[in-house]
Amino acid sequence: MLEQLNVMVQAQGLEIHGTLHPRQTPVTGLKTGTLVLLGTEGAFWPIFSTSAEAQDGKPDPVDRWSSRVIDALAEQFSAAAYFPFGGPPYAPFINWALASGRAFSSPSQMMVHDQVGLMTSYRGALHFDAEWDIPPPPLDRSPCDSCSDKPCLSTCPVGALVDGGPYDLGACHDFLGSDAGTPCMDQGCQARRACPLSSGANRDFSQSSHHMHYFHSL
Repeated sequence: MLEQLNVMVQAQGLEIHGTLHPRQTPVTGLKTGTLVLLGTEGAFWPIFSTSAEAQDGKPDPVDRWSSRVIDALAEQFSAAAYFPFGGPPYAPFINWALASGRAFSSPSQMMVHDQVGLMTSYRGALHFDAEWDIPPPPLDRSPCDSCSDKPCLSTCPVGALVDGGPYDLGACHDFLGSDAGTPCMDQGCQARRACPLSSGANRDFSQSSHHMHYFHSL
């Protein structure tokens, strides 16, 4: 079943970024079944860019696209869909991601994924009543433990990210609003891009720019 779901997910430019059994790995809000976390992969932005949501000029196009696509998958596979937006209350995606064993808290306090690094972007999750066979996480500990350079801490031009936090939101926002912040706005957060694993996301600069402009508008 997981292989069939993965084929359908990848056809939408998404990817399975984690799985878990809540009965065996306690998480917030769920007790049984199988939880599948969905994130973006390299094909996502070209696929999304041709969608009605991307072209209709209405707010929150990525969230609306995610709702439409993942709700359709939920209906097809008789699952319940959850999203990291649309609250409050919000589904506990950070708790679920960390419990999956595929995501970890980096020294900068941003979440790092074993495959896509600091470019992880969860678009939704599917919860199934049955317990499917799921693969074990590929890593038994955080990839940050073996990262000697830790560029997520040293690359930020204004030092907004420090070991253990806190994150200096004001310094980050001020920098993004300046001419010097243009590379971050156009290509994505320099600290996120510097993570050695982030290249695995094959992230289009246009996708990062979209998220950066949204973040800076908050």
